[in-house]
Amino acid sequence: MKPLGPIPPGFAVSGGVLAVAGVPVTELVARAGATPLFVYDAALITARVAALRAALPGRLAVHYAVKANPFAPLLAHMAGLVDGFDIASAGELALALATGIDAARISFAGPGKRDAELAAAIAAGITLNVESEGEAARALAIAEGLSHVPRLAIRVNPAFDLRGAGMKMGGGAKPFGLDAERVPALARRMIAAGADFRGLHIYAGSQALDAEAVIAAQRATLALAGQIGEEIGQAIPHLNMGGGFGIPYFHGDAPLNIAAVGAALAEGFAALPPALATTQFCLELGRWLVGEAGVYLTRIVDRKTSHGAVFLVTDGGLHHQLAASGNFGTVVRRNYPLAIATRMGAAAAEEANVVGCLCTPLDRLADNALLPRAEIGDIVAVFCAGAYGASASPAAFLGHGPAREMLV
Repeated sequence: MKPLGPIPPGFAVSGGVLAVAGVPVTELVARAGATPLFVYDAALITARVAALRAALPGRLAVHYAVKANPFAPLLAHMAGLVDGFDIASAGELALALATGIDAARISFAGPGKRDAELAAAIAAGITLNVESEGEAARALAIAEGLSHVPRLAIRVNPAFDLRGAGMKMGGGAKPFGLDAERVPALARRMIAAGADFRGLHIYAGSQALDAEAVIAAQRATLALAGQIGEEIGQAIPHLNMGGGFGIPYFHGDAPLNIAAVGAALAEGFAALPPALATTQFCLELGRWLVGEAGVYLTRIVDRKTSHGAVFLVTDGGLHHQLAASGNFGTVVRRNYPLAIATRMGAAAAEEANVVGCLCTPLDRLADNALLPRAEIGDIVAVFCAGAYGASASPAAFLGHGPAREMLV
């Protein structure tokens, strides 16, 4: 038996059926017309942002990383909750602007920005986090051609990383950002060229659950930003401190202690170096804000036994939930939080493998999980599906098409 991950708080049961935002999933599926279906709970997201603000110093702004979930109704909901949006492509820029988000609230990071993307960003008036001297030179040339003053920040590749992070974005040779020792010279060149210097972006890693590791990375971030400001010779106007807050996906995971993180940040802000005395600070979060508010619903279409093992075959799979299948950065496959949504409260009766409809052995949603006996027609719920689900999965693989999405 392989244990399932912990189901996030905030979900209810109605008559033995899982409910999202108080609505049974059977009714939500009927509204959508079919499974597979992603459902996002707006109230859980609102409460999550409120809890974060209560834990953090008031001076710290909250930005939403659009890559976590770019679903347009969800973006519109976030627009009333957070202070800024961080994007990573011209496609995400178009989504944000179409949602009505003010360009002044948007920043653009990511290696390999094409000239057309730089031009669109400069014309819109968003902040570009440049990732190299070459990208900065291209941005300045494009801005001159457009007769625009570009809003430019520098993404820094720090010498440290976020200890225990699922993905390390800093430390050593990385495709992300400019090595820290080269940042001051580039900043001075951009300022001399007439750019609106917007400060620094320092992102050390993601999916961390250890508060002490997050606190250590944030302390190092403040120290590095202060040092860079002194070497540039001017105050840093804005510092994106990254994020990296993780959520519990697997058995044994515990939630990140955001109260401890907030208290340490308050101490850090009380003893800032001169170059950061007037700086505007933000955290860039995606997964932590929306991940636990989403559920992926998929219906069992076949039940079969092979060599004594039970397989529950669903109409969904890795083409919608690549991460839950174990094929999105994990080395050893572990089970996400999962339940038979139409048999909530029923006693566990068997070990079963929940698999998708794709013709590949990689398409697994749960291995040897202890579950109530489920039959054809039952609905499976995969939790922690609000981030890096629909948009981070190969929806075109084998031609089954994308899942439906719904904000409730």
